[in-house]
Amino acid sequence: MNSNDRTTGQNAYLKELSALFIPLDEMETLDRMVEAIGDANIVLLGEASHGTSDFYRIRAELSKRLITSKGFNIIAVEGDWPAAYRMNRYVKGIAGADSSAADALGDFTRWPTWMWANTEIRDFADWLKAHNTASHGGSSERQKVGFYGIDMYSLWESMEAIIGYLEKTQSPQLEQARRTYACFDPYNRDHQSYGIAAGLLSESCEDEVVELLKQMQSRRMAHPDSEEGLNAEVNMLVTSSSEAYYRTMVRGGPQSWNVRDRHMVKSLKQIMSYYGSSAKAIVWEHNTHIGDARATDMAREGMVNVGQLLREDPEYRVFAVGFGTYQGEVLAGSAWGASVEKMTVPPGQPGSWEDYMHRAGGGRDGMVILSEASSVLQTIIGHRAIGVVYDPTHERFGNYVPSSMKDRYDAFVHLDRTTALQPLPILKPVAEEV
Repeated sequence: MNSNDRTTGQNAYLKELSALFIPLDEMETLDRMVEAIGDANIVLLGEASHGTSDFYRIRAELSKRLITSKGFNIIAVEGDWPAAYRMNRYVKGIAGADSSAADALGDFTRWPTWMWANTEIRDFADWLKAHNTASHGGSSERQKVGFYGIDMYSLWESMEAIIGYLEKTQSPQLEQARRTYACFDPYNRDHQSYGIAAGLLSESCEDEVVELLKQMQSRRMAHPDSEEGLNAEVNMLVTSSSEAYYRTMVRGGPQSWNVRDRHMVKSLKQIMSYYGSSAKAIVWEHNTHIGDARATDMAREGMVNVGQLLREDPEYRVFAVGFGTYQGEVLAGSAWGASVEKMTVPPGQPGSWEDYMHRAGGGRDGMVILSEASSVLQTIIGHRAIGVVYDPTHERFGNYVPSSMKDRYDAFVHLDRTTALQPLPILKPVAEEV
């Protein structure tokens, strides 16, 4: 492509975006997004980084509108099931729950703790609890809005929760659960040690986990239709997926990524099955999980993700919303397990999605409904993704994902200048290689 053709293409791209750009000058503008979501029963809300306050704030505002106007009743986040389930107990007012949202976030001690133990989630949780109390005060747990983690890093915590449940219900699967837990004992709750032993030395606990899963599935839970039963069932899913993840992680390649994203879809479906025909879920995850992998270079590498897997399932009506920023600040670590830092996010690279959105909106916050866009926005361009480990000085070498934006998302929220999350004081974080 010569320079004239490239300039013509860039001008067409910018013209299309400028026509679609809806300024987000006040929160009421989000009602346009709610209208576009229509009758979807799964709404995926992304983020370009895990450490940006504004993404959480706007996702919370959109979620509130979807809950109050469209009856959404599930918040599913990219967090560990046991830690998030403690928050679920709080927002539903279950007996024995914590007395404050800050306390209910106390199990988010796995690095990066700031992803969920922050003031934005604390405030959103208080809103959820107030909504459940006002709208569903005398209702069953299943009729209240729940808060769940659909990730799978909590191998030991989930095993302990399963054993506690089986002891309480005097289940015949208890002995197999204890044998399974004992198999993991030599690794001293060290996922990396287990991954090396299982992936490279063929010393895995896979057989024990498969046998426990088979036994629990054949007899189901003592209370399959209760919140307790759901808790046990998903913890079993976590145990199975987590074992497979750590076993495949050390080998490299796309398999461990695919294990994780397939698990998140399975967990979400399990939760929606519990809620029955009224289930409507809002998922909070990074753009790399909720934006359709087929619209990126992930597909070429053999990777799938949550957005793709859910879109491929005809049972669900899915609406995916990406989020991004042109510049600002973010919380991240300079290496895995490092102390959290407030870092500067530089302006988007020229010719990137972030650059185009900045220019289309004249430096304002805004959104575009990509389902209304023409094929011009199917052009492959770079779209920034910031992880929990970040080096702004090296950003241009590895932080931009080639993407067809119209195919990756149904809509996009652009926040031109963003601020970092405000973490809550918590216990010392546990850093693990993942």
